[in-house]
Amino acid sequence: MLSVDRGSPTPLGASEQGSLINFAIFSAHAESVVLTLYNLDHQTSFMELPFHPKLNKTGDVWHMGVKGLPPTFDYGFKINSKNKVSDPYSKKLNVTDSWGDNFYNTHPVLSRFAKPAAFDWQSQLSPQIPFQDLILYEMHVRGFTQDSSSRTQHPGTFLGVIEKIPYLKELGVNAVELLPIFEFNEGENILKNPKTKKKLCNYWGYSTVNFFCPMRRYGNINDFKTMVRELHRNKIEVVLDVVYNHTAEGSEKGKTWNFRGIDPKVYYILGSHGEYLNFTGCGNTLNCNHPAVMELILDSLRYWVEEMHVDGFRFDLASILTRSGDGTPLPNPPVIEAISKDPVLSQTKLIAEAWDAAGLYQVGSFPSYGRWAEWNGKFRDVVRRFIKGTDEQAGSFAGVLSGSEDLYGPDRKPYHSINFVTAHDGFSLKDLVSYNTKHNEQNGENNRDGSNDNESWNCGQEGPSANAKIISLRKRQMRNFHAALMMAVGTPMILMGDEYGHTRGGNNNTWSHDTPLNWFLWEEITKDKNFFRFYKAMIAFRKSHPLLCRAEFLQKRDVEWHGYSPSQPDWSPKSRFVAYTLQDPLERPQLYIAFNAAPFRPSVELPPAAQGQAWFRVVDTALAPPFDFLEDPEKFPAISGSYKMEAYSALIAQAF
Repeated sequence: MLSVDRGSPTPLGASEQGSLINFAIFSAHAESVVLTLYNLDHQTSFMELPFHPKLNKTGDVWHMGVKGLPPTFDYGFKINSKNKVSDPYSKKLNVTDSWGDNFYNTHPVLSRFAKPAAFDWQSQLSPQIPFQDLILYEMHVRGFTQDSSSRTQHPGTFLGVIEKIPYLKELGVNAVELLPIFEFNEGENILKNPKTKKKLCNYWGYSTVNFFCPMRRYGNINDFKTMVRELHRNKIEVVLDVVYNHTAEGSEKGKTWNFRGIDPKVYYILGSHGEYLNFTGCGNTLNCNHPAVMELILDSLRYWVEEMHVDGFRFDLASILTRSGDGTPLPNPPVIEAISKDPVLSQTKLIAEAWDAAGLYQVGSFPSYGRWAEWNGKFRDVVRRFIKGTDEQAGSFAGVLSGSEDLYGPDRKPYHSINFVTAHDGFSLKDLVSYNTKHNEQNGENNRDGSNDNESWNCGQEGPSANAKIISLRKRQMRNFHAALMMAVGTPMILMGDEYGHTRGGNNNTWSHDTPLNWFLWEEITKDKNFFRFYKAMIAFRKSHPLLCRAEFLQKRDVEWHGYSPSQPDWSPKSRFVAYTLQDPLERPQLYIAFNAAPFRPSVELPPAAQGQAWFRVVDTALAPPFDFLEDPEKFPAISGSYKMEAYSALIAQAF
């Protein structure tokens, strides 16, 4: 027997309040709301309970308390007698746990209420690693262990990640940035691979169905918590890539899961004729600065911090969060200020992808309140241009190596620059040196998708090559890119698979492929142990040098710039050489760092080392392994006189 009372407008969603379950849903424009209760067979409802507009409504929140419900049940809402929706605040959905079984296209998506299962955090707390000490590893949960070469008991899942924690520690990363793990519909892609004729999918997951539910095909709530706990036990932080700029409902022609049926005028940015304005390139745009939407975003973020213990968030297309209800950019967006000043979020890392798909580009100008870091897209572009040998880049290259103070000073710190050369979106590191143009034919869009501006260089031949000189140059360029990233002041982010040279065959937009094109191929590590060794060694070198992990921008006393001769830098348009020494006020070892992006071999004179010391080579990316990185440089002769640098190479020396 069920009994119903007025209920409470807070909190939103379904919550246990004493002996009853309280249901609360926001809708400013609904004329009627009905709570529908379902049996767990996903098909049949056993009760419909209408909300009385006078008794069961406070402001714009419809609410009801129900007593006598079973411990677990499914439910949804019927808005205006026709729109059947799930609860945007539900912590579980009735969706499948089998990847790719087309559930979303064949079943209604309902919310599921169940008392939270007990979980023991075993006193494991966030490592609270200082921002400047982070080494971010951008990872796809499914792709990390899905390939059979992972040899995991739980491939493609949160639990599978746990099995590979020893590998993450060996690599040297101390934070994983997970591509979207909020519930999404991997079957929404209607396109086929023209080569294989197989249906494509939404593999990346940038299409959120619910902002509180972990992706069921990756595991349940406690699986996620277990992953976080074990990563924390091993001093690895967890940063989530979150998508609060649009939802899976798409354009006017999309499906209704929740917000479109609940109150599209509130949740989405609409045009004068009710059309969905598309600043995201995904069909709709969340109206992030509306009070109700802002509350949803904050409640979601707090849930992932308080209940799931995550350490930070990377906000996809974060510039959307600065847009007003008509799409106009705001100088002081309420939602950004609220996130920045929220006490629950005060210890979390906040990272903005400071642009959107409609041309709003805010790298260096994102409203940060002194807290927000940014994916530094300018770092990526400048480093790519300089390393491949583009004119007029020497000064800019020096600037990004120094922490991009022109972008982030004086109100922010150098670690607010998230430095990266590659990411999930774009070429992998190996493809960056192997292709001049994108090759996205397998995406089913006639190669129209993906960026045309890659700043890549194939080193003389497009795609795979058997030419020994081209292969050697490509490996050297890969080492150069990684060395630049590890030497740069700021927070480095590396891409899963780059450490062994993963290739996507020149595809720079692999969002739709659940294949080895995107999966981590564990056997590849053993095929080129030399590059993997160099990659790990550079990470370890960075972590061991406070000169590189800086909390403040470089001052004149900290750095001296050089050219082929000491203290004579060349900032001319044709310069392809940048060198500098980093000094340490605590009299720790100096570093000399040089990049030659010219196609010839200059003789370089290093500046004098500190009194009583000499320069010893640590890295020369032109040398064959294991001499490309010397783990014990003092066992080799010191550099005396000039040093001959190979074309397209980097040199790192340390004074002892």
